[in-house]
Amino acid sequence: MKIAFVGKGGSGKTTLSSLFIRHLAANEAHVVAVDADINQHLGAALGLDDEEAAALPAMGAQLPLIKDYLRGSNSRIASVETMIKTTPPGEGSRLLRVREDNPVYDACARTITLDDGDIRLMTTGPFTESDLGVACYHSKVGAVELCLNHLVDGPDEYVVVDMTAGSDSFASGMFTRFDMTFLVAEPTRKGVSVYRQYKEYARDFGVALKVVGNKLQGQDDLDFLRAEVGDDLLVSVGHSDWVRAMEKGRPARFELLEADNRMALQALQDAAEDSYGQRDWERYTRQMVHFHLKNAESWGNEKTGADLAAQVDPSFVLDERSARAGAAQPV
Repeated sequence: MKIAFVGKGGSGKTTLSSLFIRHLAANEAHVVAVDADINQHLGAALGLDDEEAAALPAMGAQLPLIKDYLRGSNSRIASVETMIKTTPPGEGSRLLRVREDNPVYDACARTITLDDGDIRLMTTGPFTESDLGVACYHSKVGAVELCLNHLVDGPDEYVVVDMTAGSDSFASGMFTRFDMTFLVAEPTRKGVSVYRQYKEYARDFGVALKVVGNKLQGQDDLDFLRAEVGDDLLVSVGHSDWVRAMEKGRPARFELLEADNRMALQALQDAAEDSYGQRDWERYTRQMVHFHLKNAESWGNEKTGADLAAQVDPSFVLDERSARAGAAQPV
């Protein structure tokens, strides 16, 4: 399953995504975690110290390698230089699997040992002063989008992405790349404003969206969220002494997380598993192509000097069969 955590800045989405990742590891799921937020805090939330977090490789810095590997022998892609963040796979492309070793993971992922198992962690890399005036953060997140476009995952495999805050997630088609999007909302007017934006923009694309209430202090907070988001409210999370200790750098073993919060995390996993049963690979591929053609027309053709619409393979559908066909690709 491909899972996104979104929400306004300060809502607690990074904390909740890290708890969900720990929960999945405790349930022996195979997990690739991706920090795609402009503020890179997922590594710290998973227990890395400052030095370890700073040493994580940046996907944005490895974009040429990522493109070269994913391009494979796809004859529709003339060169690495003509690949953009929305370039879809086709015959000859190399695809990614959660449970495999490949040059992309070698360059961009690091294994993180949690209390109950290992996960892979990938980061886009922070937005730095050197980027100002010459780039935008969406170009760094493009490495994540390109990988998601070429990834085939199974029912017991998870890709969990901590997305950039607010409505910036709409800047590309990446918001359609997920089986389930968990929107973390506080019980305030500002807390639900991003929900309304997301709900409105995602309506036409069949995006599965559930709200996770966070920082609730009583029944009034719960009633407020229910009134604002209705049936989209999946579960709420209250105060956690375990999280407070974790934020101080002194977490207890994950098995000591409060029982109510463990049950909330299980509700997230159950919702994610239910969404996988609704996956439509053909629609997923059509949406991928839709946003690629849109990007090609608006800026991609001019930037690359190529007709990027020609990269679309009309007979290709990203699914398990295409993954098996791509398994024979030489590295």
